[in-house]
Amino acid sequence: MSYIKPAEFVQTMIDAGHSKVLMSTRDTIIRGIMAGAILAIAVAVAITAAVQTGVPIVGALVFPVGFCILNLMGFDLLTGVFALSPLPLLEKRPGVTKASVLRNWGLVGLGNLIGSVAVAFLVAVTFTMNFTVEPGAVGQAFIKASTARTLGFAEHGLNGWITVFVKGILCNWMVCLGVVGAMTSKTVGGKVLAMWFPIFIFFGLVFEHAVVNMYLFPLGMMLGAEFTIGDWLSWNLIPVILGNLVGGLLVTGMSLYVTHGKTQPQRELA
Repeated sequence: MSYIKPAEFVQTMIDAGHSKVLMSTRDTIIRGIMAGAILAIAVAVAITAAVQTGVPIVGALVFPVGFCILNLMGFDLLTGVFALSPLPLLEKRPGVTKASVLRNWGLVGLGNLIGSVAVAFLVAVTFTMNFTVEPGAVGQAFIKASTARTLGFAEHGLNGWITVFVKGILCNWMVCLGVVGAMTSKTVGGKVLAMWFPIFIFFGLVFEHAVVNMYLFPLGMMLGAEFTIGDWLSWNLIPVILGNLVGGLLVTGMSLYVTHGKTQPQRELA
């Protein structure tokens, strides 16, 4: 599949991060909106597949289609830029500062939220005949999942919060491997395969992804789930974002950068 070696694709990671940090506000927000919207549709497809088959792992097998589409279209997720945007700062690339990295994270996250909530509203309309009937089995699955992943964790207090945080770390370790995976091949087929496997892992193990949750929880509330925005922020979104930051930047981005971007290749032994 025209495999690209780590020493090469790490340079691609740095270049990609540099481009994203210097991108205009308009383009950054548009790409964030479209990424959030496409990922939201993928979640809807995955939950529908799981409900229809009665086999949750089928949903995990289906879900990566959304990630592949948004990546191939050049759209951005907050989880991905957590890993990529700081790398040109470490390389001391021109025009890249701590403030510009934070700006990129903020704009991408804002775009993701707008796209996710917009699609949540549209999907809620289709699930409820424009809010005139009760949601069916798939809608009920969203209500159940969103409630369990807010109030369910809240019941355990600090231990629940820590669990969500760790799930966020594990999630973005896999998600950013998917982002990087797309850089390991020169063919569309190779890129899709390299993205599919780690995204399947995170969804199948029910780890916590900030952008997925920007869709899941607003949709749950629109369909009638009985938790508040404060519950969502306190018991899911905040610890998930922090965990995603650790998993993306430290576990994935920095590990690849330090060992493949900053380490000189060893001399081949005679």
